[in-house]
Amino acid sequence: SDLAQGLVAAIEQLDGDDGLTAGVLTGAGRGFCAGMDLKAFAAGGPPVGFDTFLENGSKKPLIAAIEGFALAGGLEVALTCDLLVAAEGVKLGIPEVGVGLLAAGGALMRLPRRVPYSVAMRMALTADPIRAEEALTYGLVTEVTEKGGTVDAALAIAERIAENAPLSVAGSKAMIQMQQGLTEEEFWEAQRPHMAAIFKSEDSLEGAIAFAEKRKPQWKGR
Repeated sequence: SDLAQGLVAAIEQLDGDDGLTAGVLTGAGRGFCAGMDLKAFAAGGPPVGFDTFLENGSKKPLIAAIEGFALAGGLEVALTCDLLVAAEGVKLGIPEVGVGLLAAGGALMRLPRRVPYSVAMRMALTADPIRAEEALTYGLVTEVTEKGGTVDAALAIAERIAENAPLSVAGSKAMIQMQQGLTEEEFWEAQRPHMAAIFKSEDSLEGAIAFAEKRKPQWKGR
């Protein structure tokens, strides 16, 4: 629960700081995350506060830098991110059915959106993981690096994202996420408030002036 609440607090900091445009999430040990601590679950149930992150993610782009493995809830944490960078040989899977549980942290919704139906179904029903190289062919993983290279690669992507206007980046992320399940008419309607806020922002004016003056814009995030 302490770890879950710490992650939620970090996401709140990312989303609440106008000086931040994107974040990188990685593991502190030999792997990204092995999922829920089953001993802690047996003793006191699932972690408190984690549903907030799994359901809502972050408003700003979040990149997962995955070393070793991302399994069960660990893959669900990674799927909450917008882009996944994985090291060669990394295992990605949802083995919950093998221990009598359900991948209830979003994988059964997000995984079929990112890989073919048959692949998602195979992973969910057999509990067998796939490796980063296979995940790359499906588009689940954005980039495969050598072992130990994921954080640098993820930071490079984050830095490239951060060159762009924060409000525009967050708005683009929101619309891409929102478009699934919307008709074209519903999409245009949903986009209007984002468009209005961004086109009236200080950054939109700064972007136009900087372009005319042939210089890099100084974004304020407002």
